[in-house]
Amino acid sequence: MIRMNWLKSSNKSWVLLSLCFFSFAHTEAQNSLADYKKNYSDYNELVLDNSQSYRITIEDKKLKVIQNNHFESMILSENGIQNNVESFFYSDLIKIKSYDAYTISNSGGKEKKIPVTQTNEKLSSDKGIFYSDVKQRKLIFPNLEAGAKKVYNYQTEIVDPYLLNKFIFAGEIPVKNATFEVKASKDITIGYKIFNDPANRIEFSKTEKGGNYIYTWSLKDIDAVKYEPNAPGYLYTIPNINIYIKDYTVDSQKIEVLDDVSKLFNYYRGYTDQLNKTEDAALKAITTENTMGKTNDIDKIKSIFYWVKDNIKYIAFENGYEGFIPREASLVFERKFGDCKDMASIISAMAQYAQIKNVTIAWIGSRNIPYTYSELATPGVDDHMIAVFETNNDYLFLDATDKETRFGIPTAFIQGKEALFNDHGNYKIVTLPSVAAQENEIKETIKLQIVQDKLTGSGKTEYQGFNRSYLLAQIGDAANKTRFELIKSSVIKGNNKFNLKSFEEENKADRDLPYVINFNFDLENYILKVDKEIYINLYLDKHYENMNIEKDRISKFNFDFLSQINNKYELEIPTNYSVKHLPKDLHLDNALLKADFTFEVKNNTITLHVIIAQKKMILDNTDFELWNTSIKNFKDSYLETITLTEKK
Repeated sequence: MIRMNWLKSSNKSWVLLSLCFFSFAHTEAQNSLADYKKNYSDYNELVLDNSQSYRITIEDKKLKVIQNNHFESMILSENGIQNNVESFFYSDLIKIKSYDAYTISNSGGKEKKIPVTQTNEKLSSDKGIFYSDVKQRKLIFPNLEAGAKKVYNYQTEIVDPYLLNKFIFAGEIPVKNATFEVKASKDITIGYKIFNDPANRIEFSKTEKGGNYIYTWSLKDIDAVKYEPNAPGYLYTIPNINIYIKDYTVDSQKIEVLDDVSKLFNYYRGYTDQLNKTEDAALKAITTENTMGKTNDIDKIKSIFYWVKDNIKYIAFENGYEGFIPREASLVFERKFGDCKDMASIISAMAQYAQIKNVTIAWIGSRNIPYTYSELATPGVDDHMIAVFETNNDYLFLDATDKETRFGIPTAFIQGKEALFNDHGNYKIVTLPSVAAQENEIKETIKLQIVQDKLTGSGKTEYQGFNRSYLLAQIGDAANKTRFELIKSSVIKGNNKFNLKSFEEENKADRDLPYVINFNFDLENYILKVDKEIYINLYLDKHYENMNIEKDRISKFNFDFLSQINNKYELEIPTNYSVKHLPKDLHLDNALLKADFTFEVKNNTITLHVIIAQKKMILDNTDFELWNTSIKNFKDSYLETITLTEKK
């Protein structure tokens, strides 16, 4: 990650400490617990008010941003009493100024305010983040009961006005009212972008008061967000607003901030223009040694790329400005670890030492951020950094954070995303390719025999592209029994009676070759003998069988990458048996999938060849019916069995 995860600060929400809040709270008090329980019978809690406000001023000729946050919810059931913890986040770039929290209980028709006294601060932990300066304040609310309210307010100061939070209107429980407000003097021009509000339900108003403009966005009666597996990210679905400052005027001089890509680029390059200006003799020597004998830039940069993967440990940081400013390559080399931007820094520095031209660092967003630079030219569009190598009017994207991904393809989580980089003093945007399914192939050949009513066999499975890197990342350095079980789960066939007898691995360390598992196995209780006939289902793998998409699904359906299955099952026909029935072939080709299931009998062997290739990485809601129809066709074929009959 190139900087702290600003979405964390947006997950809970936020605040409007003004007269309108107190007016709203009074209005909500008129509704009884019984009314809420009736209207929200499926929920244990209801957010009554979730609000955030910015006060943007000019002090000492600089922008100052104060953010106020308010959260109020009501417990609706006895089960809801367990939800007694709330949290908010802050850091060196979002400084906490004050907070308060309390429970409001209702006893005998009178409300009683009970302050929160049990609270603690800790470093916020996030999977994959080694160190972060983001702090989490946990609040434990006392005296909760059905009808009680949880209330907390806090105020922060946004140190860098380029790094404003986005406001998220929905959450895991329903929300009665969500409001976002910006109060700015007339010398300040703001911009905003609203996403995921196709029906224009978010109400907007702009008023003027005391030399300030007040911008307000509100949304009422918001459904709870349903968790759905394989969702591409909540920013694809949940209504949200991104606010940014366009410019401000001091002493009659307009100062530009953000509004288009050129301004964003100028902001970024202010932190990178002086990067790696001092030569590091030791790193240069390592580069020379590592590229010795390489006669072209492609081979040189590939060698550098793999050296960084093998020698610089990826550790993510989110520590103030260090969270998104690349460190010097000399420091990364000395430490032997770094995050994404540090790896981009050392790759570009080593390229300079190797006299490889046109290698630079680039900003990019991961696939869980749906915005493009034309839609949102702010730091909210990016959360990652890579190196880019331009060669013969083409580009290679060098992301060393994934140790296993081979040279020549991007990492899976930035496929199809836009990269922004410095092209001889001007910004340039290039869209990364999505890696074709054929490059992520799982190719498998299984040879089978029927021995004493049991299926025995040998297999060879080759994993390429992202399937290779994904599997090796899962297996890691596991050894002995643990590694055996992980390999077994990767190659399992038929049913839970699968017995992996032995295996061997190839090309574990060579990223340019497929990772290969050779294995031997037997499988009991799989074939069926009735009188003189043998029934066997040759579909030992039923790909996508359990991937039907629910009709009421809201989110798009995301795959981490496109994949191709290429399986060949070869069954030796037992002596004195012949083929009585062979299932029909299946041929399917549509906008989402291409599949061919073909049977062949040749040289006393039955061969089933299964090829399935994905065509689309993110399925839209309009794709679900076609996807489910395709899977049904697969499942119909998977039911088909071969019949062998004893010769007379």
